[in-house]
Amino acid sequence: MKGILFADYVRMVRSHKGVDWSGQLAPEDLPFLESKIDPAKWYPMASFERLGNAILKFVANDDLRAVHMWGRFSADQLRAVHPMLVEAGNAVETLSRFRVMRATFFDFEAIEIPMLTDDEAHVTMGYHMGKVAEEAASLQTLGFFERQLELAGAKEVGSRWLLRAWAGDDESLLQLNWTMR
Repeated sequence: MKGILFADYVRMVRSHKGVDWSGQLAPEDLPFLESKIDPAKWYPMASFERLGNAILKFVANDDLRAVHMWGRFSADQLRAVHPMLVEAGNAVETLSRFRVMRATFFDFEAIEIPMLTDDEAHVTMGYHMGKVAEEAASLQTLGFFERQLELAGAKEVGSRWLLRAWAGDDESLLQLNWTMR
């Protein structure tokens, strides 16, 4: 997991000072809460999963709608850091740019876009985490892609799950559709 994404989770945990994180995270995760997170460095996916589960429980109060909304918000944050990620008026180019950039965030094939047309995309996800974390990460990713399409100018963005890893499928498969006006 690249630090640019890992840092968001660490910031959320740090901001909730009323929680005894030493009782919620593994001992190897705790130093991350005290150190500077380098956006360009790689961090362990297992720590990312445990941070995410703790955030879901103590920050989002197990509300998966909040996780989905965080994904939408993160699209704006990533665009601020990488303005070239979004091509105004062109959803296909925007998703193609993410496809290229995705390899810089994960050191495994976490997210793929195997099908992309003028008004539809299929996004596969496989974070290889436990069911709770896999569902939360997938819903966060859903929110991210919905907002990324909106930033590109897409209207009537729709989505549906064709496969869900957290429900027993081998991977998650998300179908996105939109119109460009």
